[in-house]
Amino acid sequence: MDTHNTTNLIKKYTFHIHGMHCNACTLMIESELKDLPNITYVKSNLNNHSVEIVGDFGDKTPEQIAGELTTLLKPRGYTVSIEKQTHFVNWGEFKIAVPIALAFVLLFIALQKMGIVNLVDTGTVTYGMAFVIGIIASLSTCMAVVGGLVLSMSATFAKEGDRIKPQFMFHGGRLVSFFILGGIIGALGSVFTLNTTVTFVLSFLIGLVMLILGINLLDTFHFAKKFQLSMPKFIAKHAHGVSKFNHTGTPMLVGIATFFLPCGFTQSMQLYALSTGGFLTGGLTMLFFALGTLPVLALISFSSFSIKNNAKSGIFFKSAGLVVIVFALFNLINSLVAVGVIPPIFNF
Repeated sequence: MDTHNTTNLIKKYTFHIHGMHCNACTLMIESELKDLPNITYVKSNLNNHSVEIVGDFGDKTPEQIAGELTTLLKPRGYTVSIEKQTHFVNWGEFKIAVPIALAFVLLFIALQKMGIVNLVDTGTVTYGMAFVIGIIASLSTCMAVVGGLVLSMSATFAKEGDRIKPQFMFHGGRLVSFFILGGIIGALGSVFTLNTTVTFVLSFLIGLVMLILGINLLDTFHFAKKFQLSMPKFIAKHAHGVSKFNHTGTPMLVGIATFFLPCGFTQSMQLYALSTGGFLTGGLTMLFFALGTLPVLALISFSSFSIKNNAKSGIFFKSAGLVVIVFALFNLINSLVAVGVIPPIFNF
């Protein structure tokens, strides 16, 4: 009798999620919810911003369940509801974001003219640009999963009285692995002997990936989310699962695993590393990208810092999105210049 009643209480629910931006969000939501003892199945969908859940919630109403799930997901920046929420675009934020982005780009061009940095050159992503993209990535929703891993790992080891050493192991393992794995990708590119056409296709693809990332950061055109590049989900889930281990070497393993998590910025840099055709160049590109993410991830390690939940986050993301779009256009145009399709436009 009890078994029969328990079976009847297991039901399927579909809720709407507000705050989803990329494939990292689907992984984060599924990871948080599947750990609940009364949930047997969870599937998040980025296309319609929903989550499908199968579980035993007793006699609670869907509204009550949505409230409980919101309490769990709110720290990550998500809210759950039974009704589809209308997407609101705050166009007024562009009045501030456009001048900020323009000033940022003009500063880079000025530094380029003075020879202080080399952020843009003929069809390639330089170390300086990789570093800047790393900074933007670390503050974007793409890094939500990595930030979540850092926070959960910090909490786990803090309970055991060891907070500093795991952080050094995580960040050290991440920097070293990004260099080595980036170098391996670069070396693979040399094995395949990338000709001019393949190099152009890869470079153009990097520009497109960055363009889509920039558009998604604006959080204005939802149709672009379905085009965002993502690591295969089964790989990302296994990489995320590493954080569940409780071993002295876990922080380093988690750092290494972040190379395989679903962040479009990381994937765009990995594509470029492949196009370099060399271990050192590919390794240094990924290293500089990882160094760009380091300050914010280190800040997350020792606090609950999150730009996503800040009142001014919309302005920041729109500014960052516009900067990424400019970088993407630079890359696309310079790719076309490199193969002679169009004459040189920029003279930095």
